Amino acid sequence: MSTASYTVVGMTCGHCVNAVTEEVGAVPGVTTVDVDLASGGLTVTSTEPVDDVAVRAAVEEAGYQLVG
Repeated sequence: MSTASYTVVGMTCGHCVNAVTEEVGAVPGVTTVDVDLASGGLTVTSTEPVDDVAVRAAVEEAGYQLVG
């Protein structure tokens, strides 16, 4: 298992959290997605090393941005 943490900007509500969770959860290998609305924190657990490019693309597909 591999875990990576990110910060998402632009989320303002539960719908935002659900959109990010759904898109990132569809990335191959991802087993768990934890999004914290208050901090913008995103923690991704995957069966193999987390693909940062795929996670970034999934967050952008949901309509938000990763920082850092």
